[in-house]
Amino acid sequence: MTSATPDFARVEATLIAAAEAAAAHTLPLFRSGLAVDNKLAVGFDPVTEADKGAEKVIRTIIEDAFPDHAVIGEEWGTSGESRFSWIIDPVDGTRAFISGAPVWGTLIGFAVDGVAVAGIMSQPFIGETFLAVPGQSRYIRGDISQPNRTTALTDLSAARVFATTPRLFNTPELLAKWHAIEAATRLQRFGMDCYGYALLASGHADLVIEPYLNTYDIAALVPIIREAGGAVACWDGSEPTGGGNVIAAANETLLEKALALVNAA
Repeated sequence: MTSATPDFARVEATLIAAAEAAAAHTLPLFRSGLAVDNKLAVGFDPVTEADKGAEKVIRTIIEDAFPDHAVIGEEWGTSGESRFSWIIDPVDGTRAFISGAPVWGTLIGFAVDGVAVAGIMSQPFIGETFLAVPGQSRYIRGDISQPNRTTALTDLSAARVFATTPRLFNTPELLAKWHAIEAATRLQRFGMDCYGYALLASGHADLVIEPYLNTYDIAALVPIIREAGGAVACWDGSEPTGGGNVIAAANETLLEKALALVNAA
């Protein structure tokens, strides 16, 4: 029977164990010239053995620890039904992975009633982990373990912004929204995938804006940002754990300004 209250010490231990198991699978394949398959008949959505195999080992660890919880994964779908769910992107940033760029990460989120409340982003090549459970968001690298803390910036004109690529804003309406953000902010950088959100949580960026996110792209990152003092929502202001068009910001004030700008464009 599923407990009414999660044991967050066990949740945290499971997040760490699953990320470590995934790293043991992904790292030997990174920069190895592994085969790349395409999920799409038209376009390019790459997948590799790193994605597929890492998700399998993650699922095994979660299912052993919490057999009555639901598991949602990018590569192997959904199993189980529960108000407690684990949401997995084994390699967020597969394009970066196959290009040898260490801005990909393993994302594992834990949600209660559809809202992510714990999560991990592991970048094992660099050796960095961003981990959140209720009440804390931490940066871990080797012997270093310190709180994540977003910036206090509330001036859009000074904001540093990440987006995966402007090409995602692929309709006139979406492009107008991106142009509004671009014109209103100081600096824009691209191609960071999940690492951009982690940098926001640790105070090195102020906004991340992306359309078309799936739940496994964002769920793990939601608590990492919120527990660091940041704010994240869909463009209509709704909960982003399930995916959608998303803005993450260093704080609620900056999020409100960014949402107002996007929705006016």
